[in-house]
Amino acid sequence: MATGGRAAVKQVRLLNRTRGTVIAERAEVANTWFSRLRGLIGRPTLEQGEGLIIVPCNSVHTFFMGFPIELLFVGEGERILRATSAIGPWRIGPIVPAARYVVELPAGALAASGTVAGDVLEWETR
Repeated sequence: MATGGRAAVKQVRLLNRTRGTVIAERAEVANTWFSRLRGLIGRPTLEQGEGLIIVPCNSVHTFFMGFPIELLFVGEGERILRATSAIGPWRIGPIVPAARYVVELPAGALAASGTVAGDVLEWETR
């Protein structure tokens, strides 16, 4: 398992270890200054099975985006501190001070994987 602040991994498979489900088959890791700054800006969409993991991070915005996203705020031990559904474009997400990183997912991904706050994540390096 790779975790948030370690090696510069480009893409991972994101699993919900608590529920035994796949959250994202292809999650990109944004762990450089530029990749964190850019995030999903400029993308036409985020397909089902995709995601973006922003490390370190405890809040995001959806300015300059044209589609809704769902958010996972993840703290120590890979535990989800907060799960937020369907944040539309041009919004500011919540601030979760204890979050180590944030996962951005397409709308519907949380329900499809049964993911809720309190669940534990696992990363598989691709």
